[in-house]
Amino acid sequence: MPRKPGRATAAATCCTRASTDVGPVRGLAAALLIAWTGAAQAQLFGGDDQARRRVEEVRTELLLGMQAIEQRLAERMKALEASSVERRAILDLAGQLEALRADLAKQRGQIEVLLYQMEVAEKRQKDLYVDIDTRLRKLEQALEQQATAAARPPPEAGPSDDEKRTYESALNQFKVGNYSAAIDLLGQLLAKYPNGKLAPNAQYWIGMGYSGRRDYRNAIAALQKVVAQWPLDPKAADAMLSIASAQEAMGDVKSAQATLQDVLAKYPGSTASDQARLRLQQSVKR
Repeated sequence: MPRKPGRATAAATCCTRASTDVGPVRGLAAALLIAWTGAAQAQLFGGDDQARRRVEEVRTELLLGMQAIEQRLAERMKALEASSVERRAILDLAGQLEALRADLAKQRGQIEVLLYQMEVAEKRQKDLYVDIDTRLRKLEQALEQQATAAARPPPEAGPSDDEKRTYESALNQFKVGNYSAAIDLLGQLLAKYPNGKLAPNAQYWIGMGYSGRRDYRNAIAALQKVVAQWPLDPKAADAMLSIASAQEAMGDVKSAQATLQDVLAKYPGSTASDQARLRLQQSVKR
């Protein structure tokens, strides 16, 4: 006559089933992290609010899953203790539970890091767009003022009609996002009129064209030429402010802050110095 399974056999079976739950749980956590990481990376480069919501959903699912797992394992632990199973089986199960908690904590940490990186990238991108839009508005106002002043005899010779046409054509290309064409036209203008009235502006917008293409190294080099060749021109202060923006976009926060300090020292009282002071104050609050 076959023996009925005793309490120790039943408890051991319970322990085995509890142990087998750990493997699929880790697989589920890893799958959730992979799915989340794809969404976070898409948001990092695309700025999609839907991806951010998906990140929060994945994190919530991960937390709820962990709570359910801990509850199931706690119930199994109670069953093992009540059935007088060997202490070694209980210790093994407790060790697996701690390992699972450590894995989930590590994955939560990775999620937090990616969320922070995504927020930083979004802010840099927004700041760059706002900076470009502000400068385009100033440029349009300057062109309107130049057009009004052109009706009166200028105190000194201004840019030639050909120089102005080339300059305006380049800016039109810039406004529609055709940065490469704008850079080429401005380069032709500088080659033909290296000492022209619009030379500092042309060199400045070459730098901004590279920034628009996210070629920040060439942008910084082009903007530094404005400061070196026309240090007293109003565009020199704007160029230093744009250099700081490019350095921030490259992740070189220390150099960006040093450049903003230079703006305050070299061009006090200018609009650029006011913006530099505000950005330095904001960086301290972060």
